[in-house]
Amino acid sequence: MSPRRNRPKGRENPTESPSGVAGERFGVQSTESWQGEEWSLRHVAGASAAGKRYRCPGCDQEIPSGVPHLVAWSEYGGVDDRRHWHKACWNARDRRTTKVQRSRNAPRY
Repeated sequence: MSPRRNRPKGRENPTESPSGVAGERFGVQSTESWQGEEWSLRHVAGASAAGKRYRCPGCDQEIPSGVPHLVAWSEYGGVDDRRHWHKACWNARDRRTTKVQRSRNAPRY
């Protein structure tokens, strides 16, 4: 019995995805206009979100590891301006107030 092959055959570039489009593994990217600015959005699947926790700026709650969400950043901003949002919070961003309302037992960090 021969050993199992762990490398896929036929691809020249190891960073290229199986469909032939490099960078597709990072999720679907789109652009939206909000408050007079262009925002880039990237949808992150639950399997791709493993290992880290983020805090959603819309609800100020933690996004646990493995939960699907989206990453938004201004077209004119840099890497440090990316924010991880719950999808529902991003869709409701115009209905949110500027001051976050926390429950009595919510953490203050």
